Amino acid sequence: MKILPVEKIRQADAYTIQNEPVNSIDLMERAAKACVDYVIKKWEKSQTIKLFCGLGNNGGDGLAIARLLQQNGFNPEVFITSFSDKFSSDFATNLERIKDTTNVAVTWLKQDTPLPRLDENVLVIDCIFGSGLSKSVEGHAADIIKYINQSNAKVLSIDIPSGLFCDQSSLGKDNSVIEADYTLSFQFPKLAFMFPENRRFVGNWEVIPIGLHPDFILSAETQNFFLQKDYCQHIYKLRDKFAHKGSFGHALLISGSYGKMGAAILSSSACLRAGAGLLTTHIPRKGYEIIQTAIPEAMISIDTSDFFFSEVPDLSPYNAIGIGPGIGMDNQTQNSLKLLIQNSGIPLLFDADAINILGENKTWIPFVPANSIFTPHPKEFERLAGKSNNDFERNHLQREFSIKYGVYVVLKGAHTAITCPDGNCYFNSTGNPGMATAGSGDVLTGIILGLLAQKYTPQQACLLGVFLHGLAGDRAAQKFGQEAMIASDSIRALGKAWKTFLGE
Repeated sequence: MKILPVEKIRQADAYTIQNEPVNSIDLMERAAKACVDYVIKKWEKSQTIKLFCGLGNNGGDGLAIARLLQQNGFNPEVFITSFSDKFSSDFATNLERIKDTTNVAVTWLKQDTPLPRLDENVLVIDCIFGSGLSKSVEGHAADIIKYINQSNAKVLSIDIPSGLFCDQSSLGKDNSVIEADYTLSFQFPKLAFMFPENRRFVGNWEVIPIGLHPDFILSAETQNFFLQKDYCQHIYKLRDKFAHKGSFGHALLISGSYGKMGAAILSSSACLRAGAGLLTTHIPRKGYEIIQTAIPEAMISIDTSDFFFSEVPDLSPYNAIGIGPGIGMDNQTQNSLKLLIQNSGIPLLFDADAINILGENKTWIPFVPANSIFTPHPKEFERLAGKSNNDFERNHLQREFSIKYGVYVVLKGAHTAITCPDGNCYFNSTGNPGMATAGSGDVLTGIILGLLAQKYTPQQACLLGVFLHGLAGDRAAQKFGQEAMIASDSIRALGKAWKTFLGE
């Protein structure tokens, strides 16, 4: 699913109005009906609903929603934030309609008008400002937003929480942004929804289709995408009946050190569960019995060091190579990583300590093979690319890193972001907070490596791997609950994740 910037969303509306064709007021009606359908499914008709409307088209949406709610048996109240003497034509039309066809109570909130009581039994529907906001909210409107935030009412924002910017950070302006419990976004997600700095504003969000023209959606150019099942299914390679283990590649995983063999076990197990035909795990000598006992399906390459990675094995048998989980930061390990970069003729997958080593040796990064993959968490990425002031800035740094070095960066988080050498960014839709546990990153590394072994391209392996990892986490959460989850639960759930993904 595409994530469009504000100007493209406006173009989508205009194109639909011109080419469907449909009047703008009827398109607004369509959007309002979709919102009302959502409210009908989620709340009883006895629910106390107070809509706060601005004077633009978002306010027009709110007026249309109030009218349709009453027609469906609800008893809403409307409060118009009177912060200007100008309003949009569609707002004016819907104001006339609500007066002419309903008995919905409409109150104009001027500077000295007492604000309505909001308690925990009230649902506030926020329609004050929409996605076209170009400056921070101030004055009377900001006071109303603060009043709503300080109440105990549940808040449903229409299209975007009022005061929140779509395509730039709202940090420092967050005192005048609605803190929604739910957000309904028209047709597309907003870029702002992807970042943790906006979690307290956006709440639980959903995209609701409003029938924008499919030709525009198909042709609209963007560099931001929301990764979903249908897209990943196009990536999937169906297995041939006569395939054998050699058909699905031979992966090399360089992992583990003294006291950190669990990382090697998790990554190795995930790699095999992701479908690799063969796996060799290169480990320090002291880890031999551990790996052979825990994962009999994996072959073992034994380092001359008892405790850490100190030498690069023969790379010729392998068509996918990953390094990092649990390898530590020993000087010999660092030197061996440098040799691996110099000697590998294929893209490499870097995780964990391999990334930390490169963060301390940035002059090595330009020599990393093209189309290699980095899978950092935010702190590891900071060591690679530097600090940022907000999530938007960090996303910009991530894209620049991918473009500059011709690599893929999988920045792990609630909506894991995958940036590509062409500057595109894919945000994942699967996963849950139960995956915020030790070893989850090792599992993801193993999954991506297993897909690389099966001759998925680095981009395909990143996208499909991240999606499957989150899907397995979701299946694990259903069984164990988020609080009780451990990383190996996601590995155990990978089979069910594959079956869910394939529609079985």
